[in-house]
Amino acid sequence: MQVIIFEDEKTLRFKPLVNLKPVFGLYTGCFSLQQKFEHAAAGNVALSYHLRNYLAPWFIEQHPGITVNTIVEDDLLLVNGRLLCDRAVIDVILEKAVEPGQAMIQNGSLLFCRTSPESIVRNAGMFPDLIDGNKLAGSVLARETSGFRLLENIWDVIALHPYELRRDAASLELGRHEGVIHSSAVLVNPSNIVIGKGAVVKAGAVLDASDGFIHVGADAVVEPLAVLMQQVYLASGVRVKAGAKIYSNVVIGRFSKVGGEIEDSVIEPYANKQHDGYLGHSYISSWCNLGAGTNTSDLKNNYSKVRLVIDGQQLQTDLQFMGLLMADHAKCSINSMFSTGTVVGTAANIFGSGMPPKYVPSFSWGNGLSGFELYQIEKAVDTARKVMERRQIDMSIAYDRMFRLVAQLETARKVFV
Repeated sequence: MQVIIFEDEKTLRFKPLVNLKPVFGLYTGCFSLQQKFEHAAAGNVALSYHLRNYLAPWFIEQHPGITVNTIVEDDLLLVNGRLLCDRAVIDVILEKAVEPGQAMIQNGSLLFCRTSPESIVRNAGMFPDLIDGNKLAGSVLARETSGFRLLENIWDVIALHPYELRRDAASLELGRHEGVIHSSAVLVNPSNIVIGKGAVVKAGAVLDASDGFIHVGADAVVEPLAVLMQQVYLASGVRVKAGAKIYSNVVIGRFSKVGGEIEDSVIEPYANKQHDGYLGHSYISSWCNLGAGTNTSDLKNNYSKVRLVIDGQQLQTDLQFMGLLMADHAKCSINSMFSTGTVVGTAANIFGSGMPPKYVPSFSWGNGLSGFELYQIEKAVDTARKVMERRQIDMSIAYDRMFRLVAQLETARKVFV
């Protein structure tokens, strides 16, 4: 039986965050959804992946040896890539709880389906970009289930983050101190703190795990007088700048640089928010850069629930706290200000005075006060390449092609004035 983690029709709800990555590349808690699948499945079952075809070449580069958009067996178990993989999900897979010709659905989402290749592949054996879960469920014997957790809407990466952070902490080797800790650094409740191999905690830093845990990954650096508390996960190679205040459910991805004040937020790998300014209840994708003094609002003045605006559509989150959702390669200049529930598209470049609107289109340029200009694709590619080179990452041909295609698709349906 081939187990395929798949992207369904609801993946598009997560644009622009998923323009340059599959939906299971999103993070909530310490790890991405893909990492959660692989951690739970390790040594028990081999996983294959389905994702939009334009993402596949780059994804394959990043994950050599993994089967992608390819069928190798006649018996398939499709597993929804929006699931937050836990013991219940793995039990369904290992125990083959779904018989051939059967499916499990929850609140209108196809979670699992045991089927044959003919039900999903196109002519010439090609997968569709997105698998229509509703259509597939209608072709088999589907039964309703409950209790599984999955991303339903773009704001769930923040809404579910505190719970997932605590759940993921169970897999950490808390109490392991292998790095260099300055004698004047303060570790409160060190049994709930990890200092990875090669990590450095410098003079006067405070790591307070009295209410949660602190994870400092391998080769990460915590500079002098930084304060980390109330559940913080730093992946490998992270740098926390001097005097930073990082607290209350914060995850920083590999090789990102952070400073200022950060609360209840997720920052993906290779992002940059190393200067003063407040970031709260926000999701910052890879290769983003927040200029010095950038501030986000994550609570409305009247304390009402936050609404998002995406492509002109208003979405009620039912959340009181929601800051900034920023897609890959977006940038903002010094002293930028974002209102509650702002969504910034892929490779947007924001500068100038005043707050930009609550939705900034992908590949747009300006501050939106008098409209946006189109960020010319060649200039956007050139900037992205330079940013990646600064972190010793060469933009591959596959990434270049993916980036350009997203630019064409996103700008073709936008009006810039």
